[in-house]
Amino acid sequence: MLKLGLLLLVVPIFALMGVYFWELGDVRECALIQGGHWDYLEGVCRDTPQAFVPWVERQPWLVNGGMLLSLAGVVLCMVGLIAKRR
Repeated sequence: MLKLGLLLLVVPIFALMGVYFWELGDVRECALIQGGHWDYLEGVCRDTPQAFVPWVERQPWLVNGGMLLSLAGVVLCMVGLIAKRR
């Protein structure tokens, strides 16, 4: 149970960071190389300024689901550690 808990604790966080930095790379390419403005809702580079939309509003299931999986991992780690002591 401890190994599953550690897996659930770590994997969602790295997956969220990976998706976040993938999008950040696209945003930086748009702003620095193409000289445009990133449209967060459509995921494309535009010529006109666009409003910033937080990631949690665009992908709520991904963000909240990842955090819930990590929380479940913490609970499983706690149960695994307590069960080992007995």
